[in-house]
Amino acid sequence: MRKFIIAGLTLVVSSVALNAAMSKGEAQRLQDAAEVLQELHATPDKDVPQELWNRAECVAVIPNVKKAAFIIGGEYGKGVLSCRNSASPTGWTAPAFMMLAKGSIGFQIGGQSADLVLLVMNQNGVKHLLEDKVALGAEASLAAGPIGRDARAMTDAQLKAEILSYSRAQGLFAGIDLTGGVLKPDPDANENTYGKDIRTSNIVIERTVTAPIEADSFMRALQRQPATANN
Repeated sequence: MRKFIIAGLTLVVSSVALNAAMSKGEAQRLQDAAEVLQELHATPDKDVPQELWNRAECVAVIPNVKKAAFIIGGEYGKGVLSCRNSASPTGWTAPAFMMLAKGSIGFQIGGQSADLVLLVMNQNGVKHLLEDKVALGAEASLAAGPIGRDARAMTDAQLKAEILSYSRAQGLFAGIDLTGGVLKPDPDANENTYGKDIRTSNIVIERTVTAPIEADSFMRALQRQPATANN
């Protein structure tokens, strides 16, 4: 009987391994997101205020968003999302893969490309992110986030926003208005990485999966730690 149990467990593990096969593109997405955060944190006067970072429930990073994607309906901006997890040594959940879809005709990002960072500031914002898609600025209140060391000069809109948004274009970080964009899960990438039928809620709320080794540099960046020598 024991042999049958062991054989059954082996089959289950093999099945999960076959379903969870991260592609090079997904691994690169994690690395790109880590580099965005590392460069953001490298300049304290242009960084997200530490106070806000500590209050954020979740952080989404979407590297290399192309302006053309929002004008002619090309590729989505693709990124990752992680939420607070006090039970984890890193303090954060495994990253869930997300996409930023084209919004209204007026939703255009200045410059040829931009890196985006979204801070989800409260549980209402987290709840919206777990839906199939969320319209930024409509279903989830949104404001361009403040930069620098001090968050005390925040506007009323920033204080009340569920999501604070930042962008980096041409090497400079600043707050950005992403009203009209649609943030939604990337189910194919999540299943490739974690297994069949894995949803965003499984990753960031139920925490049924662990972060892959390819996410190590991203997890360090979430903790505002420097990159390791081999990254």
